[in-house]
Amino acid sequence: MTKKEFICRRLALLKKMEPSSIILIFSAPIVIRSNDSAYPYRQNSDFWYLTGFNEPGAMFGLIKDSNNYHKSLLFNQSYNQHAHIWGENHIGQEAARIKIAVDYALPWEQINDHLYLFINGLKTIYHVKGQYYFADQILITALEKLRQGQYNNLSVPKFVLDWRPLVHELRLIKSSSEINLLRQAGRISALGHMRALKNLLNGMYEYQIEGEIQYEFSHYGARWPAYNTIIAAGENSCILHYTDNSSLIENGKLVLIDAGCEFQGYAGDISRTFPVNGVFNTPQRFIYNAVLDALMLALTLYRPGTNISTVTKEVINLLVHRLVQLKIMKGNIQALIRDKAIKQFFMHRLSHWIGLDVHDSDYYSKDENRILEPGMVLTIEPGLYITSNSHAPSEYHGIGVRIEDTILITSNGNENLTSIAVKNIDEIESFMLNRKEL
Repeated sequence: MTKKEFICRRLALLKKMEPSSIILIFSAPIVIRSNDSAYPYRQNSDFWYLTGFNEPGAMFGLIKDSNNYHKSLLFNQSYNQHAHIWGENHIGQEAARIKIAVDYALPWEQINDHLYLFINGLKTIYHVKGQYYFADQILITALEKLRQGQYNNLSVPKFVLDWRPLVHELRLIKSSSEINLLRQAGRISALGHMRALKNLLNGMYEYQIEGEIQYEFSHYGARWPAYNTIIAAGENSCILHYTDNSSLIENGKLVLIDAGCEFQGYAGDISRTFPVNGVFNTPQRFIYNAVLDALMLALTLYRPGTNISTVTKEVINLLVHRLVQLKIMKGNIQALIRDKAIKQFFMHRLSHWIGLDVHDSDYYSKDENRILEPGMVLTIEPGLYITSNSHAPSEYHGIGVRIEDTILITSNGNENLTSIAVKNIDEIESFMLNRKEL
C-alpha cells in the first residue's frame, strides 16, 4: 500500500468531517498472552487504514478548521536504542513524520502536555468512547486542561461525535490496491483448504489439519490467520464457532473447515465441508447439496443494486423447500418462512462485509438493506446444522455443513475470490480419490 493511498483516504475523510473539528484515532494496545509474553502485535484496523503505521502507543489526528484548511498529527513512541536491542522497534518522531506523511509528530510520552493545544478552539471532536480506556483518559485530561484555562482564552469543543460512520463508510468501498490484496488473501486461503483436503485422513486429529492449513498460509507470506481456525469433525460441525480443534477425525464423518489468512492486513474467509473417507453418504449428500445450491443461488443474485436482505430471503426460501422435501421440516412452507423456523438449522447471517477485518465495517455490519455497489466485498456462507437432539430424522443427526466464498461486487455481477477451492461433490470426491497422484 503506497503513501499516496493513505493520503487519499485522509482527504476523503476530511470531506466528511464538520468544519472546525478534529478526529482522534488511537492505536491498538499490546495484548498480553501470559505474564510478560505478548501476542504478536496487530494494529487497530481503522488506525492502519489511515496511516499504515504498525506501532502501539500512538494516536493519529486529523484537523479541519473553519476555513477548510487541514493538518495532520501523530503522537508516537520515541526511538530508544536500548529498547530497540530488545525488539521494541519504535522509529521515533522524525522518521514517522516522513514515513506516514503527517504535518506534526510528537512524543507519545508528551501527549497530555500537547494534545489539548491542538483541540483548543475547535467545535467538534470525533472520538469513539469506550473503545480503549487509556484513550478516554487522555481525552478527559485534554478537555479538563481546556476547562481550567477558559480564562486564558482556551475553549472546550461543544460536540463529541463517533468517527466510525465516516471511516467505515470509506472502508466499505475497496480501492484497486485493496482489491488486489483481498484477491491474494482469498487465493491463499483457498489454497490452505486444498492442502487440508489433500492431507485429510481417518485417524488424524483436528489440530493436525489446522497445522496443514497454517503451513500453506505461511508458505505464501500470510503468517497469521484472519480469525481462529475452525476444524470441526463429526458433530463438532454443528457448533458454529468451534475452535478447540482437538477431536479425533473418524471415517464416515464430515469435517467442516472455516479458515482464512490475513495477507498484508486484509482478511480471507472461506469454508468447506469434506467427507473424511472421500465419499459423501446419502444423508450427507442431501444436506450438502442443499447448502451448495443455496450458495450457487446467492452467487447468481449478488450484483449492484440488490442487498443482503433480498438475497437472504431467496436463500431461505430455497433451504426451507429443501428441508421440507427431506422431511426435516414439516408444515406449510410459507408459514415456516414467516415464522423463521429455519433458525433451528440455519441460525447465522448469510453474508458479512470483509476487508481489514474479517467482519468488516462494524458500524454497518447489521445493515442488510444497504444497496450493493461495485467495490464492496462480502462473504456468502449458507449452512445447515442438524444436532443430535433435533427432531429431524435420525440419519441426519450430527451433520453440519457450511460452504462459504468471498466475493467482490463488480459492475455487472460479482467475482468469486475463493473459487479455486473445490466445492462440487463430484470434484471433491474425484480429488480425494486421486490425491495420492498430486
